[in-house]
Amino acid sequence: MTGSLSHTMVKIWLTALLACLAAAPALAQGGDGVLVIAHRGASGERPEHTLAAYERAIDQGADYIEPDLVATKDGVLVARHENEISGTTDVADHAEFADRRQTKDIDGQSVTGWFVEDFTLAELRTLRAKERLPALRPANARFDGLYPVPTFAEIAALVKAKEAETGRRIGLVPELKHPTFLREQAGLDTVALMLRALADAGLEPDDPVLIQSFEVAPLKRLARESDYRLVQLVTVEGGPAEAPDMRYADMVTMAGMERIAEYADVVGADIRLVLEGDGTPSGLVTAAHAAGLDVHAWTLRKENAFLPPPLRRGESDAARGCPEQIWTLLARAGVKGIFTDDPAIGVAARDGARCAAPVSD
Repeated sequence: MTGSLSHTMVKIWLTALLACLAAAPALAQGGDGVLVIAHRGASGERPEHTLAAYERAIDQGADYIEPDLVATKDGVLVARHENEISGTTDVADHAEFADRRQTKDIDGQSVTGWFVEDFTLAELRTLRAKERLPALRPANARFDGLYPVPTFAEIAALVKAKEAETGRRIGLVPELKHPTFLREQAGLDTVALMLRALADAGLEPDDPVLIQSFEVAPLKRLARESDYRLVQLVTVEGGPAEAPDMRYADMVTMAGMERIAEYADVVGADIRLVLEGDGTPSGLVTAAHAAGLDVHAWTLRKENAFLPPPLRRGESDAARGCPEQIWTLLARAGVKGIFTDDPAIGVAARDGARCAAPVSD
């Protein structure tokens, strides 16, 4: 949630926020019941998609962790935000891989860099993760170079180990990134790899597993070939990469939600689709519930750069603002889960913690 608001809109937003917070104590007793989903792990505190980030998220009380998945050249699912890895690993420092830098057209976008599908797992293991947003999260950069890129199998094993340690269930929300591109351009069938990896990990459809994608065709295939719960991701602009005639804006209408419900169980929506510009609920949750779908909202972050002006604190984009208030608005809108880079903040917000609302003149 970025961008600027006019002074009038700020006052309107604050009015809606304060009205919501006035009713918040009724929610806070015993928590609001919304799932805390660790977005790429505790990525506000550790480099994203590392075992360290996932473990920290679990230790902070996250109900689910979310690994974004792409595939290596030899068909192993690994966790990276994108298949292009120059922003999240030290690959550019490895002279032996200099000749693998190239430009690819990925889902209609020209991208230059190094791509997971051009590396075997053994080669990928020689790289180390780094912070993707060092300007906003300089403390995370202290961990650059410490962690390898994890496989999905290792993430599933970590979850089982932490379940044994804590005595509680911990869910997985894997996202298939660019599945159509990887299948058509690299010959890597990530849907089949996902189902095989889940079976190898002993994870059944009745376990806390939700598979998500921004694309439609892979989810429909998963619905035909398995009984796992599925999440259709939607955002403000554009549409599914493999379906150029579809638009997310049409998918979140009442009719669109009914079509999603034919193959998915949850809609994972950009916060900007769940809340209006003044902080009041849009009609998305109502439409989803009418179709029998749950709603997850993404992504709640603590830094000022990701918050609307009324919830920012200080002048720096990297400073901590007040994401707790966004949590309260989303919970009251009726979402079932909230993705957050900071699970500890999410857990506290679920239990009623919030920043003091600023006073408007």
